Amino acid sequence: MTRRLLLIALPAALAGCSSPEGTGSASPAEDRVVVYTALDREFSEPILDAYAKETGVQVDARYDVESTKTVGLTNALIAEADRPRADLFWNNEILNTLRLQQLGLLSPFTPEHADAIPEPYRASDGSWYGFAARARILIVNTELVPEDDRPTGIRDLADPKWTGKVGIAKPLFGTTASHAACLFEAWGDEEAKRYFLDLKANDVKVLSGNKQVAQDVASGRLAFGLTDTDDAMVMIEELGAPVAIIYPDQGEDGLGTLFIPNTIALMKGAPHPEAAADLASALLSSEVEATLAAGPSAQIPILLGTEASARVETPATVKAMAVDFEAAASRWDEVATFIREEFSPE
Repeated sequence: MTRRLLLIALPAALAGCSSPEGTGSASPAEDRVVVYTALDREFSEPILDAYAKETGVQVDARYDVESTKTVGLTNALIAEADRPRADLFWNNEILNTLRLQQLGLLSPFTPEHADAIPEPYRASDGSWYGFAARARILIVNTELVPEDDRPTGIRDLADPKWTGKVGIAKPLFGTTASHAACLFEAWGDEEAKRYFLDLKANDVKVLSGNKQVAQDVASGRLAFGLTDTDDAMVMIEELGAPVAIIYPDQGEDGLGTLFIPNTIALMKGAPHPEAAADLASALLSSEVEATLAAGPSAQIPILLGTEASARVETPATVKAMAVDFEAAASRWDEVATFIREEFSPE
């Protein structure tokens, strides 16, 4: 069965069809799909609603709260492993998708345009695929921080001159957790632990989510903070807040800016595998990337052939952090233990 997705703010419709390994096309009995999505509801719901309207497929979406959404949804998927309720996991980062892969809870599948997804952004076993990335950036209040005194890298969060005036989201959740795991993989245990302890000693404010970091910087409660490009762009474009984006660690010896993709994964034992694979193909498309790039979240296209101009910097325009996502995810348990014990987000 072929599914067509009528996209918000785009004139064309997307035709997509695919099947998980060992299955055929979807049957009328499978005109329902259950999606757990961590991408902000305001960004993901219009796309899912458009798909449902165009195809007639009932799309049941479960969203979660800003502060714990990735971990909360991941824990739910783990708890439901013996009797899966979800068909697809649309994650807005990658760490917890890889945790599910390592637990053997994902099912390999081949979306229609799999070849358009660059190798670094897809699993070698076909269990997950990436698209529409965001960058981890510093958001700076331009009224509080003079241009000649602005931070240039993530280590500036630990600079004593900014004691109590900077913030991050809880490093146990979402893209901040992914960032922490990547730092441990890139720097090694000793250097990464010292970094987080330096943040703690500098009274870095730990907020419930990246959106809250952006809001506190925009309001002047913080001078600057670490967040994602989507939250920063909302402050700039929708609210006209006095903030600027800094892509960290761009020097010759700098670590580079971390780019984190959305990911789509098919759950092992999914109740509606064929319908789920059809929806996955629709989501993993240049049309959806273009929609997300043009929307308020200003997400970054990574699929080959996506004809959309990014409103933020991309791995092609700034120095990107080189990272082995799978290696970073494999270390998460030890990283999380350290952060809970030494860098309490409470």
